[in-house]
Amino acid sequence: MQTGTIQVGQGASEAMKVDAEAATTFLRQAIAQVTPFLFNAVGALVVLVVGLWIAGRIKKLVSNGLTKSRRIDIALAGFLSSLVYYGLIGLIVITTLGIFGVPTTSFAAVIGAAGLAVGLALQGTLGHVASGVMLLGFRPFNVGDFIEVAGHTGTVKGMTLMATELATLDNKKVIIPNGAVFNDSIINYSAYDTRRLDLLFGVSYGDDLNKAIAAVKTEIEAEARILKDPEPAVAVDSLGDSSVNLTCRVWVASSDYLGVKWALTKAVKERFDTVGVTIPFPTRQMVQSKD
Repeated sequence: MQTGTIQVGQGASEAMKVDAEAATTFLRQAIAQVTPFLFNAVGALVVLVVGLWIAGRIKKLVSNGLTKSRRIDIALAGFLSSLVYYGLIGLIVITTLGIFGVPTTSFAAVIGAAGLAVGLALQGTLGHVASGVMLLGFRPFNVGDFIEVAGHTGTVKGMTLMATELATLDNKKVIIPNGAVFNDSIINYSAYDTRRLDLLFGVSYGDDLNKAIAAVKTEIEAEARILKDPEPAVAVDSLGDSSVNLTCRVWVASSDYLGVKWALTKAVKERFDTVGVTIPFPTRQMVQSKD
């Protein structure tokens, strides 16, 4: 009985030894497999955290740099800085996935294909955004300018990446897509501080032209808003069907253009009435033949 007991004890000891060796082998294999993953996970976490921090710093630097430029709108500065930021985040994500062994080449190809599909689907909208970026970057006009574009004339009330808002002279709100604005000729009446005002006055053929010219010059001198430099000019412009046309060219501040135009037109008409210069009406002579 003692011999049988010893054999059983030895068998149990050997079984425990085998189990311990199996457990040790399994643990070693598990550690060997998990260790690279843990290193990759730690490396990916470090890349992700540091990358996001750097991306945020770069976004802030780009935003501050663009905001300091007078030619770049705040909306454009925010758009470009966000574009840089999300581009860096995409690069960081691809790098992080590469650390885990994900084939980034195919992943980038999928992203590119998806971007192309979205671009084709939104090509009209993206075209307006691209035009908005160009408009906000080159600044052919600013908020408050009086412009003519895409068949509309008015004061610029607002600009976004998608559209430009105008207020017409009769205070109508007009929203023009930036694609139409950028692809059309833009006339900016507020771009310069001064503008030339051209007026045409017709007088009768029988009137004294020197008297008529002197009358126009008198009203020009009386209008304080007309600039002295460049010097105003009044001259005979053309011989019309029923009148001799006098041209009047004066320079005014851009903000005074309409006011001076209306005031000077009224003043010259009243001066003509005072000095006896007539403004002829168009006439038509009908001759009836005697047949």
